Amino acid sequence: MPTKVVLGAQWGDEGKAKIVDYLAAQADVVVRFQGGANAGHTVIVEGETHIFHALPVGVLNEGTTCVVANGVVLDPEALFSELDELSKRGTVVEPGQLYVSSCAHVVMPYHKALDRASEAQLGSGAIGTTARGIGPTYRDKVDRSHAFRVMDLLADDLTDRLRAAVQSKNQILIAIYGAEPLKADEIISETLGYAERLRPFVTDTSLYLNKALDEGKMMLFEGAQGTLLDIDHGTYPYVTSSNTTAGGACTGSGVGPTRIDEIIGVTKAYMTRVGNGPFPTELLNDEGERIRELGNEYGATTGRARRCGWFDATIARMSARVNGLTGLALTRLDILDTVESLKLCTAYRHGGRLLEEFPADPRVLETCEPVYEEIDGWCAPTTEARCVEDLPPKAMAYVQRIAELSGTPVAYISVGPDRDETIAV
Repeated sequence: MPTKVVLGAQWGDEGKAKIVDYLAAQADVVVRFQGGANAGHTVIVEGETHIFHALPVGVLNEGTTCVVANGVVLDPEALFSELDELSKRGTVVEPGQLYVSSCAHVVMPYHKALDRASEAQLGSGAIGTTARGIGPTYRDKVDRSHAFRVMDLLADDLTDRLRAAVQSKNQILIAIYGAEPLKADEIISETLGYAERLRPFVTDTSLYLNKALDEGKMMLFEGAQGTLLDIDHGTYPYVTSSNTTAGGACTGSGVGPTRIDEIIGVTKAYMTRVGNGPFPTELLNDEGERIRELGNEYGATTGRARRCGWFDATIARMSARVNGLTGLALTRLDILDTVESLKLCTAYRHGGRLLEEFPADPRVLETCEPVYEEIDGWCAPTTEARCVEDLPPKAMAYVQRIAELSGTPVAYISVGPDRDETIAV
């Protein structure tokens, strides 16, 4: 595993953190390359639960260097909250164990205020963001007028630039959203404090990563959200503001595509989605509710109930195509242990036509009907399995059928939340 990318192959919440944590034991460096604190990555190690929003999951592995790369929008409050929580649990992360890109853009308090105000104004037409300020931060990044990178927090003109930015954002909050203005002095004081804590962690991470690869170090790239939330390839406009697909690992880290060896797409054994947007295999019945409760399908970041449905192979094929997947990591197989009859979506029907590929137009997707293939459940526990031979034959048949329909081999199978409950195929 010289270089391996792990990313979501559905709408996020696929269990990427567990797979990253499992693979991080083999990695020298773990890299977060996009997204921000809107991603909730949950890891359970020896019964202890850790939830990360800003830190790379590899921080739990002793001897692993973690990098927050340039494609991430960094929330200093979230970052230091997690570092402080780890310290309370006995894990102190020192400079040299964690590097933060000087080029990463910073989430400011006014970004969060604008996010909340915008969603409130949209009402029933809201996109369903986490209100963590991610979209407004990426907007400023592209707009270039009031954007702050980590390096700007360490510059002499920070106070003047930040005061001007708060004044500008307050005009928007008041005039467009009728919201209360923010206090510039409070934001400046808070930001100066974060800047001093950040200083020893900051470096040119692209340079560091490429030197590490030159030295033969093993590197793991950790994606946030999922393929169908990609700004260019997802179910627009119900997407995030970054490139969640494999290309984002390169642009978001400053490592060239020729240096990537493997790309693992993480997918649940069924489908979930948080927020609004089309979802062809959604189960709006007792079966969907049962899967939600069996899987405790509630968001790590927002606590919102996830929408649940059957596995969709058209999505798996699309994800394999746009990411160039070399393998799948199939998670939460154990959640289906008591389901007697399962369904796999193999295609869609739309206007009398059979669609075997995922449609790019969300208006088409909204009116598609799934074409299902039924498969017997295994009705036996899988959580004790540690190799494929331990799995019930019908469970393995389900896994193999997913591989056939997606055109991608299954490389890992997760049969429980703990690190050890993982099978390398």
